[in-house]
Amino acid sequence: MKAVILAGGLGTRISEETVVKPKPMVEIGDKPVLWHIMKIYSSYGINDFIVLLGYKGYMIKEYFQNYWLHNSDVTFDMANRSVEVHQNTSEPWRVTLVDTGAETMTGGRVKRAEEYLDDTFMLTYGDGVADIDIDALLKSHRESGRLATVTAVQPSGRFGAMEMGDDECVEAFQEKPVGDGGWINGGFFVVEPAVLARIEGDATLWEKEPLEGLARDNQLHAYKHTGFWQPMDTLRDKRALEDQWEAGTAPWKTW
Repeated sequence: MKAVILAGGLGTRISEETVVKPKPMVEIGDKPVLWHIMKIYSSYGINDFIVLLGYKGYMIKEYFQNYWLHNSDVTFDMANRSVEVHQNTSEPWRVTLVDTGAETMTGGRVKRAEEYLDDTFMLTYGDGVADIDIDALLKSHRESGRLATVTAVQPSGRFGAMEMGDDECVEAFQEKPVGDGGWINGGFFVVEPAVLARIEGDATLWEKEPLEGLARDNQLHAYKHTGFWQPMDTLRDKRALEDQWEAGTAPWKTW
């Protein structure tokens, strides 16, 4: 099975980082968030990836071109113009990098990968991590018999909350309370190839016509994920994820 990752957006809300690199290359620890996402899938045996490029996509190409160099001991024999790789620790990944255009919308990017997709595939955004059970997600999708499955999540509140009694006395604080109880699109989709016919072209937003049409036709299944989920939308999000990684408490580290 293949996992398709949307990695072409501008990431304007974290411009402190994305002015010099594409958002999926923003690092958590010393690894791009794209690497973390791929490791999640790889821990469930999915090692065939299609990464949809756009803004500064050449940086993602260069990262994978030199992946073995970054993760191995290497001897450069300058006189003989040779390279010897020692202790190669690279993952067993097959990575297809598809240029989808700087201005292409999310649906259009997926459409551009159509020639590489002939079976059920995973799809997610290149900026969010979760402790999602990929096997359970796929099982839920197959049992539903629908054309696509979206992972539904309930994000925590943005700000801390106070619990107050009837006499207006503060009884407790909640650092990260549950939001309003609504379920939102958490990414981590499972998609049948027939869905690609619902995408008209580059200007199509995945989250609009394709998903809304699937919902109208009763063809969009929801897999409820109640565990950890966090997009990296802002510098504050990045720092929070990085703190968890450095402390060894990253919930999404399923490998």
